Amino acid sequence: MSTPQLVVHRDKELMAQAAAARLITRIVDAQATRGSASVVLTGGRNGNGLLAALGSAPARDAVDWSRLDLWWGDERFLPEGDPERNVTQAREALLDRVPLDPARVHAMPASDGPYGDVDSAAAAYAEELAAAAENGSAPEFDVLMLGVGPDTHVASLFPELPAVRETERTVVGVHGAPKPPPLRVSLTLPAIRSAREVWLLAAGEDKAKAAAVALSGAGEVQAPAAGAYGRSRTLWLLDAAAASELPRELYPPASA
Repeated sequence: MSTPQLVVHRDKELMAQAAAARLITRIVDAQATRGSASVVLTGGRNGNGLLAALGSAPARDAVDWSRLDLWWGDERFLPEGDPERNVTQAREALLDRVPLDPARVHAMPASDGPYGDVDSAAAAYAEELAAAAENGSAPEFDVLMLGVGPDTHVASLFPELPAVRETERTVVGVHGAPKPPPLRVSLTLPAIRSAREVWLLAAGEDKAKAAAVALSGAGEVQAPAAGAYGRSRTLWLLDAAAASELPRELYPPASA
């Protein structure tokens, strides 16, 4: 378990640009070291904002896109191409504009795909993770990104619901999510913790309480974001509004 590090940016636009630059560097370093890199994407306004910023970043061509594996932390169990699916939004924000290897884009199954229900879809994604893992049941992702919800949820792990309590499986089907749609596929905390680095993104006043709760010792069942951490690094990327309720002792001494 790595101790959370915090970086606070002036606003969400600067946060997205800085996070995109940070991600490019991390991908390039991983490709130089191991030949390829793996990143887990997150949806929502902050995740999509980062992808859009990455697409316009001058250094984006430093990445060898053909040697990048992309995964998702969660997905809405909706038909392929639905505008609410995270993969659809990611393609619009960036993926359709860079030369990725389609075989290395690991989208979560859609509701109109070969799996008849959300639990079967989750099991299939778990098998895909295991097949890509060198050891264990999930790859050791280079960077796994998570948006933090106002209720402290990450991926589709919501406070007190069964998915956040899962300790064995890497992927679960989520039933009755408190925000629509109710059916989702999500990585679990064990899968999240397989990553080398976990980055949690939060911007806006509506995320301030969630960040303060998650970083102040809350339990992971009550505050799932508190249970999201990486093997070597856990990085909270915040804008000033999202950091506004942090206890002063947590506030980083230097912020961008």
